[in-house]
Amino acid sequence: MKKIIALFLILALIFTVVACKGNEGEQTDDPSDAVVDPVDPADPDEPDPVTADQIPDTMTSDDGTYKIAFVTDVGQLKDKSFNQGTWDGCKLYAYNNGLSYKYYQPANGDQATDDDRYDAMKAAVDGGAEIIVCAGFMQGTALTQAAAEFTDVKFVFIDGWALSLEDGTVLENVAGIAFKEEQAGYLAGYAVVKEGYTKLGFTGGGGGTNPACCRYGYGFVLGAKAAAAELNVEVAINYSWQYGASFSASAELQTMANGWYAAGTEIIFACGGSMFSSVAAAAAENDAKVVGVDVDQSFESETVVTSAMKGLSAATSWSIEKLYTDAWADIGGQNISLGAAEDAVGLPTATWSLANWSVDEYTAVFNAMKDGSLVIDANYPEDITTASDDLVTITLI
Repeated sequence: MKKIIALFLILALIFTVVACKGNEGEQTDDPSDAVVDPVDPADPDEPDPVTADQIPDTMTSDDGTYKIAFVTDVGQLKDKSFNQGTWDGCKLYAYNNGLSYKYYQPANGDQATDDDRYDAMKAAVDGGAEIIVCAGFMQGTALTQAAAEFTDVKFVFIDGWALSLEDGTVLENVAGIAFKEEQAGYLAGYAVVKEGYTKLGFTGGGGGTNPACCRYGYGFVLGAKAAAAELNVEVAINYSWQYGASFSASAELQTMANGWYAAGTEIIFACGGSMFSSVAAAAAENDAKVVGVDVDQSFESETVVTSAMKGLSAATSWSIEKLYTDAWADIGGQNISLGAAEDAVGLPTATWSLANWSVDEYTAVFNAMKDGSLVIDANYPEDITTASDDLVTITLI
């Protein structure tokens, strides 16, 4: 598996960088008409590859069916983060392989129920889906029901796990794809303290019940602690799950972030989809900084110093490919966890604005994770304040 996905992070960076450039022209409903980048003058006969942002989000198929489906998590489809990163992987694979695609958003938005999620999955099946990508841990119950009912359809559970029925039967048509977010969070926390920031903040989505966000946050704390110990500096961290249950931007979240910045917080890790826009707006108002999440968010705001990334787009495309290359058995019914060893997490060194911590220093830490000599604890405590020590003080808000 490592050989197959060793380029996850590189691919994720490429997809993110080019996707944020925007379209060079008008999109149409037919992906074959999507506008490509201008021809590379160094190779005028070879146009640049089509990017995710140049592929329409909606299309019309000849037979009215859609082979690749995506069921969104809470929040917006184009959230510049988790949903969008996953959707980009669906579109890119479909476009590059001549397959039809469609996204489905459960009814009732951030108040969606398990029934709403199941209904979205059933709509995808009724629409002809051969494979359905479901994003977010909250899909688990509905996905179990759908996968047990629609056994001829394959399901990819992003930020999920292998699913079983009550009698212990493993659902072989479900692949659970998760990431070692604690590693990405560690790199971000370590980097910002090495950069010289000592007043940090973390605001997470899911109300403290989302394992991925919890791993991100705990890793961020562990990285900050390691750097503080090496530098022998005191670090204070405000830590909160408030106003993030729906992973959405809100006036309340922006007000909280404004208050933190006004009280001296220098940089906040905004960990939760569209929550980023509220924190970035507060940072801009206070001449302060932000750490992005999931994808490289430096293109969204000048306040972004770096981003804790995972290879959502590449991992999604790789998972879909397993079906169409008759290799589903490699992932079906299994828990797949991707991290530094697979180059599936990391920081975007090409776009970060760090000045006091070098790419070489980053590479050394990353490689230690990759070879297993540096192990980051993924078992986050119920009470994050217990992670405080003599140098690092964590205040739960």
